[in-house]
Formats: sequence, C-alpha cells, structure tokens
Amino acid sequence: MTCRLTTLPNGFRIVTEHMPGLASAAVGVWVNAGARHERADQNGVAHFLEHMAFKGTARRSALQIAEEIEDVGGYINAYTSREMTAYYARVLAADVPLALDVIADIVLNPAFEPREVEVERGVILQEIGQALDTPDDVIFDWLQEAAYPAQAIGRPILGPSERVSSFGETDLRGFVAQHYGPGQMILAASGAVDHDRLVALAEGYFAHLSPIPQAVADAARFTTGERREVKSLEQAHFALAFEAPGYRDPDFYAAQVFTGALGGGMSSRLFQKLREEHGLCYTIFAQTGAYADTGMMTIYAGTGAGELTQLSHLTMDEMKRAAEDMSEAEVARARAQMKAGLLMGLESPSSRAERLARLLSIWGRVPDVSEAVARIDAVSVADVRGFAASMLHDGRAALALYGPVADAPRLSDLHARLAA
Repeated sequence: MTCRLTTLPNGFRIVTEHMPGLASAAVGVWVNAGARHERADQNGVAHFLEHMAFKGTARRSALQIAEEIEDVGGYINAYTSREMTAYYARVLAADVPLALDVIADIVLNPAFEPREVEVERGVILQEIGQALDTPDDVIFDWLQEAAYPAQAIGRPILGPSERVSSFGETDLRGFVAQHYGPGQMILAASGAVDHDRLVALAEGYFAHLSPIPQAVADAARFTTGERREVKSLEQAHFALAFEAPGYRDPDFYAAQVFTGALGGGMSSRLFQKLREEHGLCYTIFAQTGAYADTGMMTIYAGTGAGELTQLSHLTMDEMKRAAEDMSEAEVARARAQMKAGLLMGLESPSSRAERLARLLSIWGRVPDVSEAVARIDAVSVADVRGFAASMLHDGRAALALYGPVADAPRLSDLHARLAA
C-alpha cells in the first residue's frame, strides 16, 4: 500500500492510500480546529458547527444529504475532538466522487438556516443532558477540567448548555472564518481510491479558497486539581490522571507501553490486583491520550462506596510497584498489544484514512507503519520504568469522583500514598 500526498498552491492537502482488493473507500475532510481552538465564550461552537453541516446547504436539504449517501449504500458521519473536526463517508469505489461532492458541500456551504439552528440546538442540549446522566462519560470531562483548569483544552467539547443556548449564525460563521482555511484542511482517503482522480476533483472544490492565518492554541498547563460530585448512585466513579507525553515527545511510546502493562487489558496489573484478586470492581482500566503539547494517563474504575478507599490506595501502590519492578514479560506483552491494535486497526479503510489525516497534521508527513512498529519494539524495560518513575516523582495529578464519594480519599491523601 502506497501513501501519496499532494498540496495545492493554497495549502490544501490531499493524502491517499490505495488498498488493493477493496471494493470500498473511506474519504473525508479533517480540519485542524476543535474545542481547544475556542475562546471561553465560544465553548461548544466547534461541535455545534459540526452538527450544522448536516442540516442543509444551498444545494441540499438535510434529508438530501442523508439520502444521497444512503441511496448508494454508504454512510456519512462527523466528530469533533479537542484538536480536530472530521467529516467523512464510506462508500463503494464508484461513488467516491459523490461522497466528496457531498462532503465538500457540507464543509464549505452550510446554510445555517435559522429554523435548523434552533432544531439542532435542541438536539445538542439533549446530547449534553444525556452526557450528564452518564457518569462514566461526564467524569472524564470533569477530570479534563481538573487537570487543565481555565484553559480551552480543559473545557468540554459539547460546551455548557448556557453557551449552546446562545449561539447563532454569526457565531458559527465567525468560527468558520477563523479556522476553516485551506491550510487547516486535509482531504484523506483510503481503500479503493485513485489519487490523481481525487486530486483533480479536490481542485474543483477547494483550489479557490484563500489562505488564512493558522490559529495557534494556547500552550497546555497540566496542574493538580480535584472535583468531587456527591450523588446517590449505585457506583462510585473514580478517575485519576497524571500528565503524559504529547505525541511529539520522545517518551510517547514508553508512556503507551507502561499504561498498557498497568491497566490495558485483563492481564494488566490493575485488573489482576483490584478485580481478580480483591474483587473491588467490575471495570478498571488505564489509558493514555496525547495532544500536540501534552497528554494524560488516566485510570478509571467503578466501585462501591465502601470499596473506594481500598481501591484508590491499591491503585497508588500498584503504580509505585510498577515503576520499580515492571518485568520484561509485561513490557513485551504490552508492546505486542500495542502493535496488534495498530495493525488490526489499519485493516479498516476508515481507520487508515483517519491515520493519514492525523499523522499528516502532526508531522507534516505520513510515517510508514513500520516506523511506528520499530519505535514500539524499541521500548525497553528501563524506558518504561524510567518514564513511570519520572511521572510519579513529578507528583502532579488530577482527580474526579462522582457518586457516593463523600468519604472518598482526597487527592492529597493519594499524593501522600505515592510519596510514602
């Protein structure tokens, strides 16, 4: 499989990867604009804009957008993250031109018809309400805010309901004007695609766009913070975060391997110690997410109110122990899991198209998969222990608790447990 990249004179990039033997393709536009690029008074507008893209253009109604893709058996969707917004479709090879036409239309020509703005406002407010009613969703927003207080990267992607209730066409068009320039967009496609044909089509849709200045998000500042929301629930929800490397940091892969060994699967230390040995929880895991200049290693568990203190203390103990005696077998297993996840994901053209866009955004190029595999293989036991020791020595952490948590340990208690 060969990756090809073309950059138009205005900075718009087209990147493709042909996958032999496939009858379908994934195609989409990724925009380097997300919740992190919003001002405080704009929080939620990037997500609102993503929704409005499907509510009609000058050429198509909301129903026509859905019907044109679904009439040919495809699907179309979008998402907003803290650093990107994506609009993408999966279709058969012959329908790639149609998919690109629809995607270009919804990205470049949203109508923002007042009635549709009001309809979608109601939908998003329902989405916010649903998130607030889902403890193991909302707790991660609270954790993010505790780790990055008073910063765009710490604010929720959906935005607060009071902000969403006030957005109008001017706010939506203003965000587009600030962030949706050709240099901020990447057209990525994978599967049964022809690069030269896609470039020719893309020129017709995007070559006329004028460049705009690249918006730079404020530098992230991970700090120590705690949020505790007491509510009568069946479970106490526990989420703990430490700062981890950003995706350009040399320690990125060591952090990923450490997190996998600590809490990435049924064989991980946290699962075996807290669930299998002590029966303290049904769900417990660790994961590491990365941004341009920071990252978060997160540990989550759902447990009973009476078990929360023991669970949190044992979690601290396992982290300390892992920094001291993580074994070669554990590191090898975590490396294998990481490689398998990467390679299995790339069997999907949708995952591969997303990878193309994200890597091009991060590095300005698309490294070969073998490069990532080599970096994973190069992570040693010493690297993993060194990263863990450095993270714990730094000591900064953020904590979010939700449910029957009035008597749960404070973050200061967990810090003391680490330092003991």
